[in-house]
Amino acid sequence: MNTPSIYQDIIKAVSEEKKLLAVLIDPDKFKIEAVSRFIKKVNRTLITHVFVGGSTVDEFATEILVAKIKAHSTLPIVIFPGDVSQITDNADALLFLSLISGTNPDYLIGKHIEAVSKLKNSSLEVIPTGYVLIESGGQTSVEKVTRSKPLPRDDKQRIADTAKAGELLGMQFMYLEAGSGAMHPIPAEIISFVKQELNIPLIVGGGMRSRSQIMNAYESGADLIVIGTAFEEDETFFDQLRK
Repeated sequence: MNTPSIYQDIIKAVSEEKKLLAVLIDPDKFKIEAVSRFIKKVNRTLITHVFVGGSTVDEFATEILVAKIKAHSTLPIVIFPGDVSQITDNADALLFLSLISGTNPDYLIGKHIEAVSKLKNSSLEVIPTGYVLIESGGQTSVEKVTRSKPLPRDDKQRIADTAKAGELLGMQFMYLEAGSGAMHPIPAEIISFVKQELNIPLIVGGGMRSRSQIMNAYESGADLIVIGTAFEEDETFFDQLRK
């Protein structure tokens, strides 16, 4: 029997109205010796996926970190790459991100072309994902690295049209991102407005630092929520997400 893909599992969960939650681990901000303790806490929570990646990551850091996480967890590990160097077969899947809200060709298609030689013989499940960066109150690391301006948060029609365009281009997931270290999460009205336009799963990340903010995003239409900075700043946040 074939093992269901990460994509198929998420589609099934969305169809059953199950809400998904991912922890994002940045290899450049995470110490290898802390993996065992950290993942034990993850395993006691509602977290369903582990995302690994960052805007700027040392070569081989992702591969080493993913292998270490695998030793302590059976959760699906998905690469959330900031660059081609972060691709590793140690993971289960790769979000093949295209920054469709920006105009930098490197992050629209350029980096993807660079990645092809790595992916040709890879066992990774590759999931085309539209990535939409939204203004969050300050400059984020994503904006700095990609040299792309976020979409204004007061222009929800443009945000929704951008997301829909990504779906029509064949993206399998849509990711609304406030950015790492965002001062504010994406407003509920933007999430709900975008969700109404889409027929693909909606991922939302950035700026959420409380259970109430997470629940608000779910109620607004997010299918999968990604939390990163909240755990980096305060590991007691795990206590709010216990099973």
